[in-house]
Amino acid sequence: MHPSEVLFQGRRQPLFLPACDHYAGSEKLMRKSMALQQELGPVFDITFDCEDGASAGNERAHAELVATLLQDEGNRHGRIGARLHDAGSPHFAQDVEIIVGSAARQLAYVVLPKPNGLEDVLRAQDAINRAADKAGRPFLPLHVLVETHGALHEAFDIAALAQVECLSFGIMDFVSSHYGAIPGAAMRTPGQFTHPLVVRAKLEMVAACHAHDKVASHNVTTDIKDSAVVANDATRAAGEFGFTRMWSIHPDQIKPIVKAFTPRMSEVNEATTILVEAMAADWGPIAQHGRLHDRASYRYYWTVLQRAKLAGLALPDAAAALVNQPESI
Repeated sequence: MHPSEVLFQGRRQPLFLPACDHYAGSEKLMRKSMALQQELGPVFDITFDCEDGASAGNERAHAELVATLLQDEGNRHGRIGARLHDAGSPHFAQDVEIIVGSAARQLAYVVLPKPNGLEDVLRAQDAINRAADKAGRPFLPLHVLVETHGALHEAFDIAALAQVECLSFGIMDFVSSHYGAIPGAAMRTPGQFTHPLVVRAKLEMVAACHAHDKVASHNVTTDIKDSAVVANDATRAAGEFGFTRMWSIHPDQIKPIVKAFTPRMSEVNEATTILVEAMAADWGPIAQHGRLHDRASYRYYWTVLQRAKLAGLALPDAAAALVNQPESI
């Protein structure tokens, strides 16, 4: 049997997405990000941004540009999504009609910004599904931005929706929604990792994601010149808060983010050794270096290999054989 069949036995398996979600708003930056994705491979996603990317009065033309680029041959990996205007915007329906209506098959996902809660997400989901169904693409994945009090309050309910695969934390809108009660310094490091209200919000959103086997995406680092700051933020987001994905707003941020979320080779080697021994023991308990391992720890080490594969890490032969073997039908 395939390892995942043994280890999860009918339970939902964790969802894995590329660790970096790179936002691009202008045509120049969209094309540049597509070229970089072709060079590096699908180790990061691209999100074409309509909410902040379109200049005032240019919303229709921008949506048409996004739809055109999604259908371009440069989208060869199928890992490009689009952030629409929020569901309360007069431009939301137009975005859905143009982008989902014409490029639903090419979209990796649609990002919904600024919902005030579950009801807003469901309304937007219905509109998107009507357009996607007409375009021959049922069940288009949704990513939801948690950046309002209502969305945070109902994060568990939103994460429970089958069509939602990722929640992203929008720190700047979240901090701004407190009207000065949270200082602006909490939008960046170190405040974003220490202010109690921001820490609470991040942890609740992450807990909601993991409760429903969804992906938790960390907010952007606004410092676009210092890669060390990006790397530090990504490392803390992953190691201290349980995020498995993070935004990027500049091409130079992509590699530090991917690296921070990629398991180290020492972890990959350890996972490989343990899982090979477990398979030899028909997935029964084993002891290695005086420590007991069973299916609970096997599931953890299996995810280590999955994350390493997704990041494009060169796996040991034994690990590659494990993760690449076909599942039984």
